[in-house]
Amino acid sequence: MLRERGLRLTAQRQLVLEAVYDLGHATPDQVHCKVAETAAGVNISTVYRTLELLEDIGLVTHTHLSHGAPTYHAALEEQHVHLVCRGCGRIDEVQPSALDEVSARLKDDRGFQLDVGHVSFFGKCKSCAGG
Repeated sequence: MLRERGLRLTAQRQLVLEAVYDLGHATPDQVHCKVAETAAGVNISTVYRTLELLEDIGLVTHTHLSHGAPTYHAALEEQHVHLVCRGCGRIDEVQPSALDEVSARLKDDRGFQLDVGHVSFFGKCKSCAGG
């Protein structure tokens, strides 16, 4: 995709993309730590710029799973709803169809189309809830 847009596939871009895919859901700092395992000279600003570029061309996407930095994941995955445990920090995913009823109601009542790729629910996972 990079080459199709007249961009080069640099080693740094490749490392950032691989880190996002390997980590599943990762903040820029987590991506930077993963990249630094292989290329210690890559700085955090390069990671941020690369993530923005990769998102612009549709290879990664981001969501906000906390009050901090955005979390990136592969854009080639099917859209999903994020379930974030406030106890252990685990991130789980469910199919968008879990929100079909809510989505339809929002569309009917408000004319609002829900972007499930950016929906996150916060709570406690089964383990942390004691169940």
